[in-house]
Amino acid sequence: PALGLHTVNAVYGDTITMPCRLEVPDGLMFGKWKYEMPNGSPVFIAFRSSTKKNVQYDDVPDYKDRLSLSENYTLSIKNARISDEKRFVCMLVTEDDVSEEPTIVKVFKQPSQPEILHRADFLETEKLQMLGECIARDSYPKGNVTWYKNGRVLQPVEEVVVINLQKSVNKSTGLFTMTSSLQYMPTKEDANAKFSCIVTYYGPSGQKTIQSEPVVFDVHYPTEKVTIQVLPQSSGIKEGDNITLKCSGNGNPPPQEFLFYIPGEAEGIRSSDTYVMTDVRRNATGEYKCSLTDKSMMDSTTITVHYLDLQLTPSGEVTKQIGEALPVSCTISSSRNATVFWIKDNTRMPTSPSFSSLRYQDAGNYICATTLQEVEGLQKRKTLKLIVEGKPQIKMTKKTNTNKMSKTIVCHVEGFPKPAVQWTVTGSGSIINKAKETRYVNGRFSSEIVIAPEENVTLTCIAENQLERTVTSLNVSAISIPEYDEPEDRNDDNSEKVNDQAKLIVGIVVGLLLVALVAGVVYWLYVKKSKTASKHVDKDLGNIEENKKLEENNHKSET
Repeated sequence: PALGLHTVNAVYGDTITMPCRLEVPDGLMFGKWKYEMPNGSPVFIAFRSSTKKNVQYDDVPDYKDRLSLSENYTLSIKNARISDEKRFVCMLVTEDDVSEEPTIVKVFKQPSQPEILHRADFLETEKLQMLGECIARDSYPKGNVTWYKNGRVLQPVEEVVVINLQKSVNKSTGLFTMTSSLQYMPTKEDANAKFSCIVTYYGPSGQKTIQSEPVVFDVHYPTEKVTIQVLPQSSGIKEGDNITLKCSGNGNPPPQEFLFYIPGEAEGIRSSDTYVMTDVRRNATGEYKCSLTDKSMMDSTTITVHYLDLQLTPSGEVTKQIGEALPVSCTISSSRNATVFWIKDNTRMPTSPSFSSLRYQDAGNYICATTLQEVEGLQKRKTLKLIVEGKPQIKMTKKTNTNKMSKTIVCHVEGFPKPAVQWTVTGSGSIINKAKETRYVNGRFSSEIVIAPEENVTLTCIAENQLERTVTSLNVSAISIPEYDEPEDRNDDNSEKVNDQAKLIVGIVVGLLLVALVAGVVYWLYVKKSKTASKHVDKDLGNIEENKKLEENNHKSET
């Protein structure tokens, strides 16, 4: 009795195993397997005798050396082919009866992993073009191909997504190859898109899929925007810097040539994507532009070339005389607000120097400096080396030391260059070499000697530099007579008072002498007049002249 239609699913290349789904009857003589041609006619392929236990395989070329029939009448076919997809029948024969049980064989072949071949070198936006072909080979039965972009199914869209699937069969194997071509119109956003394809096929256990490796395409698109940059991107460009202008377009591939528009140039300068300017000056300040070579799409930027000029008058080495005036000016011209500061002998000055009457301490190295804070490295400085010269000036002081055994004589000297000082004793004219000098500061120093004279002496201090030789003397009493000078500043005041008193006394004396002289002349004239009145009027000229001479002599003697 039949147990119903049975199907065996086999994998291509594997062994097909078909049990005979009949109960073995009593009195079995032999078993046979056959398959049915498409027109229904049978082709016997295997025979097994139940009594003799021998097996025979029919001479069917398709199944030569591929068949095996077991004792329980299970038929095995090695190396399954697509042509094995048939209706096979197991036959068990007794003397009285023939039992048959059909088995349907289905063969499945998994396709190869799909590949995207004949790929486009690049894609262009706004243009429908062949992206590539997805090929899955050697499938059975036929499979289906689906395209994906970034993991999402690409559905056909007219003039944007055009898919064409073709299936071909290998006549010798009966296996199918699926080829799906994709025409696609990309956008800029597809620049990094991953395209893949999946083949869907049927296996013994149902529907399955295999995915291709993803593919990314270079998407070409036109430039929509031009950008100009200034390199290096520093906060401030200063005179002497090198500037590189860089122009870029946002297309792919990016444009290689541009037109650069430079201030003062009427026409654009054709160049690669960079334009270099070396050692720029302040007149390079202005608006810079660049465009595509067809003059479409332009961008601009403004460049400011910072500058800083400093003028110091006078500068360099300047020699002046003490007491002279020296006007000094330090002026700046710059692209931003800048301030000057002064340094004298490495110390910053609180204010600018001003010299209405030069002093020795005004001498030194002056630097007028300025800097632009917002521009790195933009600073200027000029120097003035001021030399203040003066002839030697001397002031001498004396004092008896507290031990009453000696006197200290000091020669206070001013002058530049530093004067050389020499002491002598008047009378003997001998030079004293035991002088002690203080430090020379701001054009001043002092030389002092300690002496114990037994009698009054005169000391002479000689100070000499390249400008003049100055000599001053001072009388010093014997050691037995103590004497003290007032401190310097008070002494100056007192000497002025003494001088004023002396001038006053001399003035009074001279005034009194003049008054006495005038009174004497008036008295003499009065006496003369009296004498002349008593004389005779008829004196001759000779007498008159004699009298005149006598009067003159008298006047001289009186005087």
